Amino acid sequence: MASFKNYRVGSKFRLQAIDSADTAFIDGPEDAQRERLDTLATELDGLQNLLHAEGRRKLLLVLQGMDTSGKDGTIRWVFSRTSPLGVRVTAFKAPTEDERARDFLWRCHTVVPRSGEIMVWNRSHYEDVLVPVVEGWIDKAETRRRYAQINDFERLLAETGTVIVKCMLHISKDVQRERLQARIDEPDKRWKFKLGDLDVRKKWGDYQRTYEKALAATSSAHAPWHVVPADSKRHRNLMIAQLLVKTLREMKLKAPPADPALDGLIVQ
Repeated sequence: MASFKNYRVGSKFRLQAIDSADTAFIDGPEDAQRERLDTLATELDGLQNLLHAEGRRKLLLVLQGMDTSGKDGTIRWVFSRTSPLGVRVTAFKAPTEDERARDFLWRCHTVVPRSGEIMVWNRSHYEDVLVPVVEGWIDKAETRRRYAQINDFERLLAETGTVIVKCMLHISKDVQRERLQARIDEPDKRWKFKLGDLDVRKKWGDYQRTYEKALAATSSAHAPWHVVPADSKRHRNLMIAQLLVKTLREMKLKAPPADPALDGLIVQ
């Protein structure tokens, strides 16, 4: 049985040590895998209902990864059975002029999960310790300050009832090439492709090194990082679905006690 401990970022973390083609969380034939994902998605819906009913805690799922790593696909499949009333998704784009005029975490505060809610961040505040570092817009001292500020921000969330699950979707450069080419070759996917994606791809090694440093500096007891091998889309979805279900089960969610006035009540 695969263990999440093997994919949790610790003090001796090396990104290259994790095989992006790993399929440890896949078991059985393809039909069984699809059925397993559907079962997990259904259980996730039930657990989200309990989270909402309890109304005290929240869950934040952070998804990071290189272009084509599957952030959108993860959301589509893992939450395929979950009521949209209980899950919100925010996609972090390049900062607007208004956002750049404030501290880099300002835009995050307004989209943290509410009590009883699952919030998914498609990209996140980690963009601000990835892109600026690779592009040379901030120096090492500012990068360290941002790591510390992120850790403090996530500690605040954790101490006020938010359970944080952070997943880095780990793909190989070859798989990214195939997926980018597919976006070009398939007319109905071409809208997803931007020429700027190729500029980022040229800096693949820089991004891998920057990811490694950022994950190592910000994986904590209250907000650990997990690296998710994502060359296989189904493995990616199954691993994250299992991680979320495991996390919610361990929260031991309970609906509030029923109003005693309801005992014996007959609706006419």
